[in-house]
Amino acid sequence: MEIAVLGAGIVGSAIVKDLAEEDGFRITAVDVNPEALEKVANVPDVRTVCGDLREPGFVASLSGDCNLVISAVPGFMGFETLKRVIEAGKPAVDIAFFEEDAFLLDDLARSRGVTAVVDCGVAPGLCNIIAGHVETLLDSMGSYVCYVGGLPRIREWPFEYKAAFSPSDVLEEYTRPARFMECGREVVRPALSEVERVHFSEIGTLEAFNTDGLRSLRKTLAAPFMKEKTLRYPGHAQLMRAFVEAGFLDRVPVEVEGQPVRPIALTSKLLFDQWRFKEGEEDLTILQVMIEGEKGQEKYRYTYDLLDTYDRETHTPSMARTTGYTCTIVVRQVLRGLFKQRGICPPEFIGGTPGCYENLLLEYEKRGIALKESVVAL
Repeated sequence: MEIAVLGAGIVGSAIVKDLAEEDGFRITAVDVNPEALEKVANVPDVRTVCGDLREPGFVASLSGDCNLVISAVPGFMGFETLKRVIEAGKPAVDIAFFEEDAFLLDDLARSRGVTAVVDCGVAPGLCNIIAGHVETLLDSMGSYVCYVGGLPRIREWPFEYKAAFSPSDVLEEYTRPARFMECGREVVRPALSEVERVHFSEIGTLEAFNTDGLRSLRKTLAAPFMKEKTLRYPGHAQLMRAFVEAGFLDRVPVEVEGQPVRPIALTSKLLFDQWRFKEGEEDLTILQVMIEGEKGQEKYRYTYDLLDTYDRETHTPSMARTTGYTCTIVVRQVLRGLFKQRGICPPEFIGGTPGCYENLLLEYEKRGIALKESVVAL
């Protein structure tokens, strides 16, 4: 099997290394940054290609001999990259957090007979798979709530946060309006709003705030109440709201010494080094999904908890593990025919397909990722 991985950053490189361990897989890792490619250059069965994926024809040429293409590019170029992969007629699994509606590519994917799994990370990704799975267990779903965050193990002033993926994608979470479902209707609230404290026994009290994380679930999940909130150490939301109010995350250029500058581009550039994990610096990923619904005459609450930490043996950040390995597991499901649906497929379609959720848990266990489930009758 020939697989192209577009983007070899922290998460992309974890994807490459995991797939390279599979007998019969040959991986092409592509990135515009030579330093990123150096981290996977010596991995067996991996070849590297340095180039700009935005160049006309480049994605199509890379996709030519591939059985599947993975897109792990920054969100701002994700939609167009996925479109070019689909135009090339290749199956795709995508983790790019792009703003556009992926279903706009559904007709194209169906016309090409292509399976394109989008948002296939941890959140969106794993949380969607859980939702799709639980929906098959219930007659009706009443509510879906997700709390999720990736954090440095050690808190460090002033941000008490670091990013295992593109800082520009993190800033997108802080600027896009958050869309929830209440009483079966969509409501929109500002990002970073409605801060609440949530306590977790293993790591203490965190803050949760509104972000636009439901994405496809607003259209595919039949639950009248749905929300997702991002978790950070207390105080982070207030600091980032100050950035928003001061205009540091605006997209309209301002003139600086005679040159037009987009504030969010400058902010992202300045934060990149400050939010970058140092070599060996440990992180953690925390996820809690709570779903309530009815089966027969009974009402149930399903709760799923995940707490994953930096892998000291392989030096792999937790966010790269939980995001990247969800992606690679689904890649295998597509290539082996466990998931066959054509068109644009959000991860909840994976969770609703017989055998896929169980296979995910089995593959998680092999990689030391533990997802705990509890079910109570209400």
